Amino acid sequence: MEDTMATASDVARYILDRLAPDLSGDHVTAWKLQKLVYYSQAWSLVWDEAPLFNDEIQAWANGPVTPALYQQHKGRFRLCAKDIAGNPQNLSQEQCDTIDSVLSFYGSKTSQWLSDLTHTEAPWKEARSGVPEGARSQNIITHEAMAAYYESL
Repeated sequence: MEDTMATASDVARYILDRLAPDLSGDHVTAWKLQKLVYYSQAWSLVWDEAPLFNDEIQAWANGPVTPALYQQHKGRFRLCAKDIAGNPQNLSQEQCDTIDSVLSFYGSKTSQWLSDLTHTEAPWKEARSGVPEGARSQNIITHEAMAAYYESL
């Protein structure tokens, strides 16, 4: 069996399947989804010693954003599972367990709380070094920076 890497969209769809499976009123803001995908990647690097996905994460003004995922929800504020084209079946059981652990800690937090938290943490701050506050940036938050910081917690 060929081992294919999951994408940020696969992770996002898995998260939405858990938190906002349909349009019955359950939804996740795009902002919150981006932060949950970021934390899933960060903790996978620490706990599983491997990335969940290879899509890059950039240090945008409002916190970490995966541009490949952003392209799917651009212009939309609230999301449910059908809004993201990812396939959670591309994730291993270990990866799902990691995401579930992230959701059990971060899943109930607000978008603003998660964004504020990322703004206090070294990976985002270092990637934004020299970028004026609120300015656009495509600086990448590296796997190395994420692993080093979250391992130290």
